[in-house]
Amino acid sequence: MAEVLEPRDEQDLLDMVAAAVAESRPLEIEGTGSKRAFGRPVAAVARLSLRRLSGILLYEPAELVMTVRAGTPRAEVERVLAERRQQLAFEPADYGRILGGSGGGETMGGLFAVDAAGPRRVRMGSARDHLLGMRAVTGFATVIRAGGRVMKNVTGYDITKLYCHAFGTLVVATELTFKVLPAPETAATLVVRGRDEAGLLRLAARALGTPCEVSGAAVLPALAAGRSEVAAVRAPGVPVALLRLEGAPPSVDARLGRLQRLLAAPDLAFETVAAEPSRRLWQEIRDVALLPAGRPLWRFTLAPSRAAELAPWFAEVAEERLYDQAGGLVWLAPRQCWAGDGARLRRALEGRGGHAVLVRAPEEVRAAEQVFPPLPDPLFRLTRRVKEAFDPERILNRGRMYAEL
Repeated sequence: MAEVLEPRDEQDLLDMVAAAVAESRPLEIEGTGSKRAFGRPVAAVARLSLRRLSGILLYEPAELVMTVRAGTPRAEVERVLAERRQQLAFEPADYGRILGGSGGGETMGGLFAVDAAGPRRVRMGSARDHLLGMRAVTGFATVIRAGGRVMKNVTGYDITKLYCHAFGTLVVATELTFKVLPAPETAATLVVRGRDEAGLLRLAARALGTPCEVSGAAVLPALAAGRSEVAAVRAPGVPVALLRLEGAPPSVDARLGRLQRLLAAPDLAFETVAAEPSRRLWQEIRDVALLPAGRPLWRFTLAPSRAAELAPWFAEVAEERLYDQAGGLVWLAPRQCWAGDGARLRRALEGRGGHAVLVRAPEEVRAAEQVFPPLPDPLFRLTRRVKEAFDPERILNRGRMYAEL
């Protein structure tokens, strides 16, 4: 079993990284380990756990800003925000649950490291759009500060943006400053039936273009819909489109009526889901709880207009699938025989501007497969230069995203 290092503070962390650099000992960076199975297996001789670097350092509700240590549990942050009726507006998916764990254990450092987002991304963006500043330790064993109240970046890079979706391969975050927003007073979901998946995807994309401020747009095939705890979604056994509206009650009611009038057609049937079942429904979608947990899981990201075009192909590849963000995010849970066939899966996206990530699979598959999209040579060279600017000895999460890095 690999040695586990648990720094007590930033200086302790700095000393541990410095020792690893001096001894050329690569480290696997983790918070609680909830996302260890996301990405390629890390080539490391020790695990560096940030679970003791925990705590909220600053929270100014009136300024809508919070600063936390990187190992602070997400659950703690959300509890404190809920007391002031505020939230992480980008609605981050719980990748611990997606990867087969119990969920609820991830840290804020890990949440930002994978650039987590959820259904509300269609209006609020992802984690990277909410991160204001940070402190971190580089692979040079130096402390850097970026953004936020300091407004200082180093080496000419926007570090806060680079940190998000780098999966811990560039720096080890110690503190994060991010914006928060008021939580909506209520929510409601318009359930639409009457068309096939492609037709419902086109309808969902159309709904996002209305002035009704849709904050969630998903399409559930019949199998996924049938697993929902919300009776209005699972009952008929047909595909459904789900359109969420949030805000003050009078505004939500008015916009629901307007949205239904704008979308009305003879072949469509509408039903409204109230606030509490809506909350449960969108958590199911956010955490991909409506697909079987034991299967491999691929995440496709593409333009929503392309999702309708590819809907028949998605259905051929995997009977277990789910469309979020009006088809801009597609989750496929194919049979095991497709788990390590990324090249064939990615060919469907050629010329369509999307990309595919293998989110969940056995370790031996993730070691052999291109988990993240293969990079063209110019982009790979740029990625390598960025890695060398922060971690030239490849001490941090070596091989997590690409074997060569």
